Formats: sequence, C-alpha cells, structure tokens
Amino acid sequence: MRLALQYALSVIFIFQMYLAMLVFAIVYTPLVLLRRDAAFDAVHAYTRWVRASAAFLVGLRSEIRGEVPTDEVLIAAKHQSFFDIILIVSAVPRPKFIMKKELKWAPILGWYALKIGCIPVDRGKRAQAVKQMMAQVRAGTAQPGQLIIYPQGTRVAAGAKKPYKVGVGVLYSQLGQDCVPAATNVGVFWPRHGVLRKPGLAVVEFLPRIGAGLGVDAFMERIETEIETASDRLMREAGFEPEA
Repeated sequence: MRLALQYALSVIFIFQMYLAMLVFAIVYTPLVLLRRDAAFDAVHAYTRWVRASAAFLVGLRSEIRGEVPTDEVLIAAKHQSFFDIILIVSAVPRPKFIMKKELKWAPILGWYALKIGCIPVDRGKRAQAVKQMMAQVRAGTAQPGQLIIYPQGTRVAAGAKKPYKVGVGVLYSQLGQDCVPAATNVGVFWPRHGVLRKPGLAVVEFLPRIGAGLGVDAFMERIETEIETASDRLMREAGFEPEA
C-alpha cells in the first residue's frame, strides 16, 4: 500500500514538474525579452520549485554541500539523473552547458538554454565547441558563468561504473580555468529510468577546486578519484552500497 502511494505521488510530482516548467517559462518570457539576465531568475525559480515540490510531494529533500562556485569556472559533475542538474542549477548563479545542437529547437527549453549562454554543438564534436568558446572569449562575447560538464558523458546509475572521457580534460586545458568537481547520490532516490521517486536526502557536494594548469592525464586521474570517492561516500550515507 505504501509503495503504491509513493508511485502515485511520484506521478503527480512528475506531472506538476513539467507543468511548472511551462508556467514559469510563460511568466518569465516578457522579462527575458526585456532583460536577458532574467533567464537566470527563471531557471533559479523553477529549479527551486522542483526541489521544494519534491520534498513536499515525495519526501525527497535536497541539500547542497561545499563551497558553491560563483566565478568563471568549469564544474565537472557526477550525473545520475535529472535531479542533480536541478540541484546544481539552483545553486550556482550563472549556470551554462554544452548541449546537443538539436536541443536549441526544443520548445521553451532551447530558447532559455541559449539565453543563459549554453553552447549548441553537433553530437561528437566537442572539439568544435571548445574552439567556439575560445573564439567567443577572444572576441569578448562569451557570457560569464559556471560551465557544467559531465565527464562520463551521460547519466550513470547509482553504483554503476563508467569510464571518464578525456574531453573534459581537453576542455579544462584549453580554457585555462579552475575546475570544481561535484559529487552526488541523487540516483539512489531518482533513478535514470522509471517514475518512482523515493524519500530521503539527495545531496550534491562541491569538492575543493582544482587550479588551472595541470596536465590532462593528471587532471583526469584526479577528478575521477575525487568524484567517485565522494559520490560513493554520499551513496553509503543514503544507505546504498556501491559496487566495489
């Protein structure tokens, strides 16, 4: 009976989450047309709504730990589900992503993504994205902010292992920016697939920053060790035992 109720509440939560996306987008659109930075107000308002409604409807509380980066920095984050995106975007002042080019045509989502400075790129052409970003920096047209990237390239189920892709190391090297690793346990409560959202405490933890200037190999080894170790610790804290 309790499980059936949790499923029902999860469905209600998911429905209202996407409905709220539409409502927030419509409400904020006139402001964004007048002032581009209002797009950040919109995404912050929406992501904080999702966090609050998750706690209220399905008992999924959330917490940000560590020092939240506010400067021009690369964030290399563990990615387990949509909820870790929600948590990071709710916390940092000017979030932006490298996104699939097709997403810029997505209703609402694509328009707002471009407004906050996301960079659309063809699948598999991240080198092109780096060149585009560097050209924007040189021309003075790049929007400042926190560039969020997922070193494993996709969502990875809680406890599963997947190699880290060297693209994040190349990006770190060529941008010449500090990197803040971010660990999470959200996949324990909000899986990649399915509708069930479990009660508990989902955490994103910003780890100590890595200064610019490391070699790519040293950087890759460091972020994988630090992110995986911290994520395993957070998952154990949530009562989940990762694979050895």
